[in-house]
Amino acid sequence: MSTGHGADSAPAPSTADDDNIRTTDQGAAGRGTVGQAPAGQASVGHGDRRGAAAESAEPSQSSQPSQPSQSSEPAKSSKPSMFSSLKIRNYRLFAMGQAVSNTGTWMQRIAQDWLVHSLTGSSTAVGITTALQFLPMLLFGLYGGVIADRCSKRKLLFVTQSTMGVIGLVLAVLTLSGNVQVMHVYALAFALGLATVLDNPTRQTFVSEMVGPAQIRNAVSLNSANFQSARLVGPAVAGVLISAVGGGWAFLINGLSFGAPLIGLLLMRPGELHTSKPVRRGKGQLREGLRYVGGHPELLWPIVLVGFIGTFGFNFPIWLTAFTSDVFHAGAGTYGTLNFLMAVGSVAGALLAARRGQSRMRLMVGAALVFGVLEIVASLSPSYWLFAALMAPIGLAGLTFNVTANSSVQLASDPAMRGRVMSLFMMVFVGGTPIGGPIMGWITDTWGARTGFVAGGLISAVAAVAVALVLARLAGLRPAVSLRRGEPHLRFVPRTEVREPA
Repeated sequence: MSTGHGADSAPAPSTADDDNIRTTDQGAAGRGTVGQAPAGQASVGHGDRRGAAAESAEPSQSSQPSQPSQSSEPAKSSKPSMFSSLKIRNYRLFAMGQAVSNTGTWMQRIAQDWLVHSLTGSSTAVGITTALQFLPMLLFGLYGGVIADRCSKRKLLFVTQSTMGVIGLVLAVLTLSGNVQVMHVYALAFALGLATVLDNPTRQTFVSEMVGPAQIRNAVSLNSANFQSARLVGPAVAGVLISAVGGGWAFLINGLSFGAPLIGLLLMRPGELHTSKPVRRGKGQLREGLRYVGGHPELLWPIVLVGFIGTFGFNFPIWLTAFTSDVFHAGAGTYGTLNFLMAVGSVAGALLAARRGQSRMRLMVGAALVFGVLEIVASLSPSYWLFAALMAPIGLAGLTFNVTANSSVQLASDPAMRGRVMSLFMMVFVGGTPIGGPIMGWITDTWGARTGFVAGGLISAVAAVAVALVLARLAGLRPAVSLRRGEPHLRFVPRTEVREPA
């Protein structure tokens, strides 16, 4: 892995403590400081890639932010407390603003899905809306990462959050005036996606600037818990508003909610941010980011898995609206309830992730496999109550996978490349929706909600198994099955060398 700014040497991949697997960093990365050499040139040597593929990299103990604050980062412990990142004032302001904004975002998501379904009666139309919202990420996502690496992230977030608030207010005016048409929703969803191209990688990497490397895992997990906690409130409030006065009020509240993160950004103390020097504008920076990811298996394969599951496994707006209206013959209240139950599991997964001291590849692929299997089981559920009961475990497994992949990729990235790496991460996670959304919507409309849901779960499970086998091979491991009581039934052990007879 490349060195970060100010690092004396590259951090070695973390050593596995299970199955007596030991991987060490055999390639020394070059020393460097800001502006001396392209970030992608100081990469891992061939000898350490197998170990890096097995476990995610740990942050360098010698890395220092360019503008450190004596009080901005709590002491690192072997196992952080669940809310340790909130001791940092800047991150606390950020989290409070995001809590308000995220609630409005979830209200708009539910209201928008239900509005499109009400206007058209088509799951494909819901899929098209979702696809248009994430199409800009697929087309321009990597450029968003390049811009994020070049600019002040705090200032850029102020622009993107303001733009997203205005889009919510425009949709509210159209809906409350009774003039909204499905084409309006399509256009505004695409506009929101354009803002997200810059907002997503900037917001993801700004977390590391607020908390420093020692708290990245905890802060990423709390970000997810924040987002999913809002999912507990937003859908419930949106369901009540849709039933009582219409979805336009949900759009209005969402637009106004962006004032909270804007105030938080204004109140931050810039001197306490762990900022790195912006990357100078230059040719080939996009290709440099792609080569950097391609040369680091600990980045490449988590992103590949995220791409498959984000494209085909996270199409819940399509499936849950179809199950609610076509299978259970219910209304917006039931749709909100299913989202609420999934959010309960997601919050639990995020809080559990916040207590973990490490992000392991085996946990990532295991959670992805469980996620896919649970989707298959839910799709075959004979009753509403069993289907609803499975929403929380699906949310827990999906959030555990997402948080583990996110924190692993951020920690394994050079700070100068982190914007481009996270833009690729977000591009494949949400940018695959324009491909998977219409496909899953078409399958759902043609063969039914159950077939669509089982297809998404099957693809997710197969992708998890395939990536697990690739990572095991890169790490020099092989699967071993044991039927002994008290031992794992399936585990990965080092390959044994077969000696030819003399």
